[in-house]
Amino acid sequence: MTSHPVRGDLSLRNVTVELRSCSCFPKRHEFKGAVMSAEEKHNCYEGVYFNHFQFYLQKSGEHEAILKSLQNFLPAEFQRIGAGKSSLDVLGVGSGGGELDAQMLSLLQSAFPSVPITADIVEGSSELTDNFKALVAKTPNLEKIQFSWHIMSSEHYEKQVKAKENLKKFDFIHMIQMIYYVNSLAESIKFHHSLLKNSGSLMIVVEAANSGWDILWKTYKKELCVERVHEYRSSGEVIAALKDLGLKFEDHAVPNSFDITECFDQSSVTGESLLSFMTGTDHFYESFTPEVRAGILELLKNKCSTEKDGRVFFNSNLRCIFVHA
Repeated sequence: MTSHPVRGDLSLRNVTVELRSCSCFPKRHEFKGAVMSAEEKHNCYEGVYFNHFQFYLQKSGEHEAILKSLQNFLPAEFQRIGAGKSSLDVLGVGSGGGELDAQMLSLLQSAFPSVPITADIVEGSSELTDNFKALVAKTPNLEKIQFSWHIMSSEHYEKQVKAKENLKKFDFIHMIQMIYYVNSLAESIKFHHSLLKNSGSLMIVVEAANSGWDILWKTYKKELCVERVHEYRSSGEVIAALKDLGLKFEDHAVPNSFDITECFDQSSVTGESLLSFMTGTDHFYESFTPEVRAGILELLKNKCSTEKDGRVFFNSNLRCIFVHA
């Protein structure tokens, strides 16, 4: 990304938003809530699977990896987006509990302290939206930002927006780890891109092509794409869709890996919890035949991970893609 002159301190290290426990990152449960219909009975952040998600965040370091990468990308991108503007409008799709949103909004406000900012939040979970509101209430950086809360699926939001004569457009739209759950990848990208203002940017964070996630979910598509995810997509599918749509974009690496050694010890509660989350199930050992379980474990160890000092580290790389208006 081309460097731009930076006004003020745009370091994410200086944004005072507390990163806490489980509801902070829209991985698997939060963005699922953002796109599920209101009538859908099963919500994948509830119950046992939600506990698996909490544990995954603690073990994977995914939050830290994304924030570290955004430290490199967002300051210059925000300077480009906000240059010369008298107001800034942000749309978060599948924002969940809002911790990453809070970081980004605080960063944007620190870059343009005198510019009014609005934030529209689309999230299907009322519980997670309440968490986000509570975070806003105790974060001084966000007190001047005007929030609008849309507790609905992304498809419902799209229908609602299209029914209006005067569309609200945005300078910055982000879709973090939620693209797996939209009905149509190309149509979703096309719709959200159409909401960008001049010089606006759509940021998509998604698991990297050829990452461990990509290999696992495509190898065992028949067994895994049955409940929470019906069509797995990595950055490869996103980039292909962007090219087909003729959209300009920049693609950045978000490197990450985490220790899954305990996944290969059947007596390990830690390992079973990670395996359950990674396969989108409540109980890994109860969800597949012995043959499928053995195949998944072999794939995880030999194709999805690397070994170092007797430990097994899963390739959890992501990509951060900026799509320009």
